[in-house]
Amino acid sequence: MAVEPKDSPGVGVDEWVARSVERKEYLPGWRGDVQRAAERVGWWPRLGIAAAIGVFIPLVIGLNSFQTQVGIDSLLLAILALGLNVSVGWAGLLDLGYIAFYGFGAYGFAILSSSQLNPPGGIHWPAYASIPLVMIGAGVLGLCVGWPSRRLIGDYLAIVTLFFGEAFVEFTNNVAPKTLGGPNGIFALDPLHGAHVQITTPTGYFYVLLALLVISMAVLHMLDTSRMGRAWRAVREDPLAASAMTIPVNRVKLMAFAIGAMIAAMAGAVFASQQTSVFPTDFDTPYLILIYAGLILGGAGSMSGAVIGGLVVSIILDGFLRSPTQAGYIFYGVIVVTMLIKVRPWAKLGAVLGGTVVFGFIVHAIVSAFSSRAVAGNPGSTTWIDLHWAIVPANPVLFGNIGFVVLLCLVVALGQLKGNWRTILIVPTLYLASCVWEARLVTVPAITRLILLGAILIVTMNARPQGLLGARRVEIV
Repeated sequence: MAVEPKDSPGVGVDEWVARSVERKEYLPGWRGDVQRAAERVGWWPRLGIAAAIGVFIPLVIGLNSFQTQVGIDSLLLAILALGLNVSVGWAGLLDLGYIAFYGFGAYGFAILSSSQLNPPGGIHWPAYASIPLVMIGAGVLGLCVGWPSRRLIGDYLAIVTLFFGEAFVEFTNNVAPKTLGGPNGIFALDPLHGAHVQITTPTGYFYVLLALLVISMAVLHMLDTSRMGRAWRAVREDPLAASAMTIPVNRVKLMAFAIGAMIAAMAGAVFASQQTSVFPTDFDTPYLILIYAGLILGGAGSMSGAVIGGLVVSIILDGFLRSPTQAGYIFYGVIVVTMLIKVRPWAKLGAVLGGTVVFGFIVHAIVSAFSSRAVAGNPGSTTWIDLHWAIVPANPVLFGNIGFVVLLCLVVALGQLKGNWRTILIVPTLYLASCVWEARLVTVPAITRLILLGAILIVTMNARPQGLLGARRVEIV
């Protein structure tokens, strides 16, 4: 009887797939060595190490109430990015209604664990009963949304799911106000409770979300390495070829919708319990953008990337960009990093940065000579900028608005110009960006935080289009 060589693939395993590790592209130098060492550790030990680090963070750092809330928000966004990764990263379905499942979970928990409904006194189910029921309901809802759109792909699927997300917000605002509270939302929700245990502290919710994140990653890893996970990736790459290989494409898509919806609903239930209230505005499009930002930043298709991306986006927004000074450091840091990546050789980079400083001093001197009020304002974010360099008028609103429009025009022009003209235009663009930031953007943090997050994403995507932990695709020709 012939003996199969040891290095040959197993029965029923495609040779090209079996040798995929040999084609994997690693980072150069010491970073590639770190990648290989991490892979030798194994997935399950890495998950255990990450969970242990999460457990000891509050004990070692001694988080205060604000820092703990940032941690809670970060874990929520990480769980949501993890659920979105199922449909978007693995199955390749552009789901823009994903936020509705998050809201469904929150409102479902609010109804089952509050005094909102009759009988008098309301329904106050324990968490071990209400959360699984909400997740099952969300899975059924995911099937209902996926069924009519199972044959759609790309932009058409995005439009249908976006309509579903917007319809959910309108439904909670205007339909059944006695049941769902309308624009006023639902108040006085029960904390997580059951089996003589009640979670009432932020630290308790931090650990609950950490446990749910670890459990979700474990379950999804088993799905990812199963036939279902391989079917998802096959559908993502080529639905027609997957169908020709007898993969039930429509059923696979429905499963992706349902599982992602269940994870989002689980996060929504914990969110509602921790906040003790829910409002329709909590589940609108801006938060969906943050979830997608986390997934794209970390790397679509990678579970670890989705989690890291969600954590990074939330920590940047809530932990650093709330302080004008810290936001200023990040703003100028992003500019410097972008210049380091895009401008070569080093002599040109030095000339651009030096020219920007000289240009700033000259413009500031000319403007102050004509009008002292034009430079009478104070910089909004940093102290070292106040060295007769940036133009900040006494009334900076109009100047900042006009400057922002001009800045956008200059950025567009930079994309069209080539060679020396582009290098020359970088100087006034950088200077105007600093002036607009100090005069206007830093004073409207709700908008500026999203603009700065977008800038960080642009820089990251230029450096690593596949995301922080996403796998670079290598085409074989």
